[in-house]
Amino acid sequence: MGLKNRCSVPPHTDLSHFCSGLIKLRETAACHLLAGRACITDGLNLERGTPINSNVKMASSTTFSGDRANERLPKQTPGWAFFLDVDGTLLELVEHPELARPTPRIKSIVHHLQLVTEGAVALVSGRSISTLDSIFLPLVLPIAGLHGLERRDATGNLRIDLATDKPLDDVRERLANFCEAHPGTLIEDKGVTIALHYRNAPDAKDAAELCMEEVLRELGSHFEIKRGKMVLEVRPSGDNKGSAIGEFMREAPFKGRVPIFIGDDVTDEDGFDMVNRLGGYSIRVGNDGDSNAQYRITNVETVLQWLEEYHHAHW
Repeated sequence: MGLKNRCSVPPHTDLSHFCSGLIKLRETAACHLLAGRACITDGLNLERGTPINSNVKMASSTTFSGDRANERLPKQTPGWAFFLDVDGTLLELVEHPELARPTPRIKSIVHHLQLVTEGAVALVSGRSISTLDSIFLPLVLPIAGLHGLERRDATGNLRIDLATDKPLDDVRERLANFCEAHPGTLIEDKGVTIALHYRNAPDAKDAAELCMEEVLRELGSHFEIKRGKMVLEVRPSGDNKGSAIGEFMREAPFKGRVPIFIGDDVTDEDGFDMVNRLGGYSIRVGNDGDSNAQYRITNVETVLQWLEEYHHAHW
């Protein structure tokens, strides 16, 4: 059983000493997380009651193939809590993670969800909290980052759960050499975790698997590999998306609501399992692969339309 390094950090604490790659949370994020609501500054048309996109055709009549073929998404009702994956769910997958950015429309959708749910909206992502804060500005949200290894609640407190704080310097060097030998592959360095992407070099899949398995053997039992869509990520063992959702659901403003989790990848299966156990609705984006999600939704655009529909129906 791995050693647990769990910490609780007040909203204004400098996080840089906890682990490599975690930058200080932006002062705006720390200062304005109030009751789980988003922090709004100038630059977006996010006033209360403003229509998000009046020209969008809603997805309520859409049917889906997959595990729930020809069935609609669950009937939208008040009292939901939303847990949203980011890449492949709110944002389209792109060649390089650094190129993915939410549009004003996406930020507006998330903000309006916060308003109609009294703050019960959280991002649950493989990205770090610091990265999500930077790309979703001016919004500030409860977030589970690094697939659940770090979590910021609705009051702004941050918790980090690692089985080890062993540095990954040797891994960085080894993966850099791998990428040099396999053009098109790239490293996403998240500080306490490192991901190897081969989306732009699909022929390198087997070599990437072999490399990461060797890395895992050298690191030892306190580490694991998370497999996603054309990405392999080495990370300390610890919490996952499911356990993070479970913790959110024990806290305000999520407690007592029906959890909804939308994700697109095998890395979201822990979240689907947790939401299923809690009596909520699990929804997977796309029709590829087996899943424990109860429902399927076609693509990112359909997700955005469905979320817009929820705001319009319950405002």
